[in-house]
Amino acid sequence: MKLPRLHRIALCFNANKIFDRDVIAGIAAYLSSRRASWDLFLEEDFRLRLPGIAQWQGDGIIADFDDPAVAQALAGSRIPVVAVGGSYADERDYPPNVPYVATDNFKLIKLAYEHLVEAGLRHFAMFSLPEAMENRWAQERENAFRSLMRRDNLEPEIFRGQRTSAPSWDEAVAQQIAWLNGLPKPVGIVAVSDARARQLLQACLMAGIEVPEQVALIGIDNDPLARVLTRVPLSSVIQGTHEIGRAAARLLDQLLAGAPLNTARILVPPAGINVLASSCHEPVKNARVMRARHFIRQYACQGIKGDQVADYVGVSRSTLEAYFRKELNCSVHDEILRFKLDAATSMLSRDSCSTADVAQRCGFTSIQYLLAVFKRELGCTPREYQARVATTGVSGLSEGAALFRAGAHGAAARVDSPRIVG
Repeated sequence: MKLPRLHRIALCFNANKIFDRDVIAGIAAYLSSRRASWDLFLEEDFRLRLPGIAQWQGDGIIADFDDPAVAQALAGSRIPVVAVGGSYADERDYPPNVPYVATDNFKLIKLAYEHLVEAGLRHFAMFSLPEAMENRWAQERENAFRSLMRRDNLEPEIFRGQRTSAPSWDEAVAQQIAWLNGLPKPVGIVAVSDARARQLLQACLMAGIEVPEQVALIGIDNDPLARVLTRVPLSSVIQGTHEIGRAAARLLDQLLAGAPLNTARILVPPAGINVLASSCHEPVKNARVMRARHFIRQYACQGIKGDQVADYVGVSRSTLEAYFRKELNCSVHDEILRFKLDAATSMLSRDSCSTADVAQRCGFTSIQYLLAVFKRELGCTPREYQARVATTGVSGLSEGAALFRAGAHGAAARVDSPRIVG
């Protein structure tokens, strides 16, 4: 039996970035499904090094062309190159004579913006990056935001801020806080990436700006690390990165098989939104309830009690309870438990963790208490919930929230909001 030819392929990515890692995962998925014989070259530490790449003795290259230095280094390559990167409104901005698979920047921003509109917000802004050649993708997202604002007869509000660096960190945060304080409230903010969204979320918490009551925030990338590093879970648009990787690998595979060069652009839409607490805006009239929920959202999983919430707000426990009953039709304890239950269901949906870990990390005093809460509010055990998510592929955005808000208990209560929405 004649074995297929082994092709030597270079992947020119900075795999320290979530976008690049997920595209590489899509390439791997294509190779696994097709049993393609590729010998892949990728730097051991995942960084991209360009010197000499044009002279690489291989059969093909897939590269991230969002970096202009990569596009320049591979211009005129003697071996087939497939590019991936962001989409452009102007066709002239695409590299010539190179197959190109793009994340659809306009649709990314449109999905994020429409999510904030559906939350009932009327004021909108964007947190972007300083203008630079390596940030062309961010400027394209700015242009998409401007287009959507003008379509809806709104004035686009865009803040770029500074580059991230240790020496200028304090100054950068001060500028972000000043910008946030100057925005009309409540406001929905689209960040061009999860990294920028995380920075802005930290600025909100430092300035005592309630998220999402005053600032509803959504990023782009669905970066698991960004979620871990924020006290308020971060909503994010999920890019179609796996499909980008599969499409790029398919194009290169066709070129290696002798297909004619096809320089048409392939635009890949977003896969959906991971809706978490940072964008779940619910209009709250009472400022003390708003402040209390801001505190609960950050510290519920650390085992806080109602008295601590009241101390933070600066009113008596009974007064705060009356505010909660009038505004939210629930107790302070109910609200704390809701956030703990949300954290537990989210953890079970994405991690293969033990019940003991869930109880400890989500602020439940014992495994028995966690089991009792799940049985009472969701009608199942944590393991049964995890099995259901694994079977259906869909988990509740806020099962606890849906049940508490409905005043319902047990398995018969309906969960309205899926976590992943397309």
